[in-house]
Amino acid sequence: MTAKEEKPWKGRFTAATDQLVEEYTESVSFDQRLYEVDIQGSKAHASMLASVGVLTSSESDAILAGLDQILEDIEKGDFSWSQTLEDVHMNIEARLTERIGDVGKKLHTGRSRNDQVATDIRLYLRHGIDGLSKNMRTLIESLLDLAEREYDTIMPGFTHLQVAQPITFGHHIMAWVEMLNRDLDRLSDCRKRMNIMPLGAAALAGTTFPIDRDYTAEKLGFDAPSENSLDAVSDRDFAMEFISVASIIMIHLSRMSEELIIWSSAQFAFIDISDAYCTGSSIMPQKKNPDVAELTRGKSGRVIGNLMTLLMIMKGQPLAYNRDNQEDKEPLFDSLDTVTAAIRVFAGMVPQLAVRSDNMLKAARQGFSTATDLADYLVRKDIPFRDAHEIVGKAVQAAEQAGHDLADMSLDELKSFSDQIEEDVFDVLTLEGSVSARDHIGGTAPNQVLAAINRMRELMKNL
Repeated sequence: MTAKEEKPWKGRFTAATDQLVEEYTESVSFDQRLYEVDIQGSKAHASMLASVGVLTSSESDAILAGLDQILEDIEKGDFSWSQTLEDVHMNIEARLTERIGDVGKKLHTGRSRNDQVATDIRLYLRHGIDGLSKNMRTLIESLLDLAEREYDTIMPGFTHLQVAQPITFGHHIMAWVEMLNRDLDRLSDCRKRMNIMPLGAAALAGTTFPIDRDYTAEKLGFDAPSENSLDAVSDRDFAMEFISVASIIMIHLSRMSEELIIWSSAQFAFIDISDAYCTGSSIMPQKKNPDVAELTRGKSGRVIGNLMTLLMIMKGQPLAYNRDNQEDKEPLFDSLDTVTAAIRVFAGMVPQLAVRSDNMLKAARQGFSTATDLADYLVRKDIPFRDAHEIVGKAVQAAEQAGHDLADMSLDELKSFSDQIEEDVFDVLTLEGSVSARDHIGGTAPNQVLAAINRMRELMKNL
């Protein structure tokens, strides 16, 4: 072990760490991705120490310059990560001391790796949430464009995957938009609670040095320093909350994926997914598989599994910090990577979807999708809804046996089920009439779909 690779806690120990323990306990193989925020946090800490007189200005300047050089080395690939030094923090500190001498050893004054890593993760996740939110807004804009293009395209709406009532494709896509918009709200809420600075909590009790935590918080863009040092270093609820939000986003994407898979099948043929987002079969030359959608559906389970992992890591820990918390990073990083990639690929795929409106219209004409409209018609004729329901049920049964739709029945046939039925019944039995009749906020009428799109566009401008 070289001098620069000595453990920071070597003074207490007489025996070297077993090699298997070195391998088992290291985290640098995955936490090195925190290097940029670790250096960012260290620079703010060094500046604060100089501002309160713990470091001289020349010491602070040397530390800041050294950290800048290390950042440049890492980004150029000229930095060797040591497993012996365990983690990203000690690797950077050891290189700093090697570069600028004993002044580098003063950087850790008034802090611990406990508050350091808690700060790093929040800085990293804050940046990740900002990027994810931006990508989600791009996806929402793509969906709004699709909804506007198909605002009056009629398709069957389903319950239990059975034809229920006619809707517009634009209305269906706007349901996806609503889901993602709530996800954006959840990300924003998560970011607010996360943006509290642990630095200054030290190991668990704070520090005896005259630190200025407000100074550091402002320097790092946090809303405020944490109020309790024990809580600051030991809880990972902000990470649990983020992965929970990520899980909900992935569930939404999984549901969208399921519909894209169904709609692109030969049996439905409602849409065509661009070749750029599909793959073929190694044996069946005719195949065009919606692999992006299928993988997204599968990856939702991966993120949900990460949430379960972190919940189990935290559930039995006493205050304050425990080494169990080292296991928080891999599920957190993986969740952020996975949900970001999924949103980005969806944002690319959506604008290239081809809509087969003729097939949608044909499908909407099957399954007696205007049956509820006929029941509503009878109710407006003063027939109680339950009686109207029964009347229409009998009419559907007769139409099914005859092999045609309700709209194809003659007026005399329809009147045989109720003498309240008049010529105007055909106004409500058409698909266009059914869709247009739902003319209220949240309804599927084409003008309401356009209004919903415009409201969402205004909302996106203000985010």
